[in-house]
Amino acid sequence: MKLKVMSKFWVEDEKGRPIFGQGRRHILEKIDELGSIRAAADDLKMSYRAVWGKIKAAEKNLGIKLVDTSPGGGKNRGARLTPEAMDFLEKFQKLHDQGNKQADRLFRQIFK
Repeated sequence: MKLKVMSKFWVEDEKGRPIFGQGRRHILEKIDELGSIRAAADDLKMSYRAVWGKIKAAEKNLGIKLVDTSPGGGKNRGARLTPEAMDFLEKFQKLHDQGNKQADRLFRQIFK
């Protein structure tokens, strides 16, 4: 049986409060996939208010706009990730992937 260690990564503020992690990453990915905050909330079995609150809190604490919304009945309505959000998600995923690879190497080195 081959063992490996797993790690979770998240971003905290200077007081140790979580700002961004896997949960908010999943929210943004669902919004990107479904084009709607409501649809993302339903898919994640969360309330619209909870999803919206997490987005707004992350935007405030990260200092970037994550989601653009277009209300109304036209074909352009809905929600989409901003270029800044896409860039942040890409970097966060890179941190997660490379961090787990490093942790796995360290695990193998220590627990030979």
